[in-house]
Amino acid sequence: MMWARGPGAKKQKTEIVALGGISLEVEPGEIFGLLGPNGAGKSTTVGVLTTRVRPTSGEAWIGEHEVWKDQVAVKRRIGVVQQRPNLDFALTAREILLFHGAYFGLGARECARRAGELLEQFKLTERADHMVRGFSGGMMQRLSIARAMMHDPEVLFLDEPSAGLDPQTRLLLWEIVREYNRAGKTILLTTHNMEEADAMCGRIAIIDHGRIIALGTPKKLKASTPGGFLLRLRFDQSVPELMGRLATIAGVREARPAGDGGVDLYADRGGSLIPEVVNLAQAAGVGIHDVHISEPSLENLFLHHTGRSLRE
Repeated sequence: MMWARGPGAKKQKTEIVALGGISLEVEPGEIFGLLGPNGAGKSTTVGVLTTRVRPTSGEAWIGEHEVWKDQVAVKRRIGVVQQRPNLDFALTAREILLFHGAYFGLGARECARRAGELLEQFKLTERADHMVRGFSGGMMQRLSIARAMMHDPEVLFLDEPSAGLDPQTRLLLWEIVREYNRAGKTILLTTHNMEEADAMCGRIAIIDHGRIIALGTPKKLKASTPGGFLLRLRFDQSVPELMGRLATIAGVREARPAGDGGVDLYADRGGSLIPEVVNLAQAAGVGIHDVHISEPSLENLFLHHTGRSLRE
């Protein structure tokens, strides 16, 4: 189990608050996701939990070990994959894994066995004895994750693990992570990819501007969005009275201004609302430029809480 509590971390020189009052607990054997846009505070949270970022206040624990008071014990229990690969280009893939295993005290025979298994699992056996400077970005990412798993950590941190990966490599990564989790390991991953969070995580914390704005299972979070369906309407002019009329349509839970003459409708249904929307717009003398309908999703939840896209 791991948890963090407190005001969080600051960049000392400019006094910009990176985390403000985050409090969360991850259970053993759980795949937990931190979902949010770039700059939300996801990587800072991982940095605090993995001894790379010292918080100005609060507490962080990995199991029974407080992170900043027992760093050696914490580092032995965790594996970390950062956003950008930090591999030694002067080594081969196999050497990187062997050196990592030796650093954590694995014997030579165990290192060799473990490295061979991971190279096979991550489809890197054919390139095992090649210098990594010639690897593609996807291959480097796979090797980075294999390295983090080399000493068989209890907790695996994956910071934006699928960023920049092709779909096939992403699916391979997801399956490997699931298999590792089935062995009883705890996984914490950060992402701004809704599909990844929905497919991988048992629970998700949606984070923005250094604060948690929603926490729960993907299913419950999606169900918590008013109405679930989101209709993004764009008109040729702004008529305040029209938004009030749209809010009265049966099944519409909430109507919000969206800028540039737009209105967001959160509703219990989608396409069947369009004829009524058109009739009200025509009665108000307003033309419709664009209609976009999306089903219940984590993206809609984020839009509801922040008013902006998760990918911004």
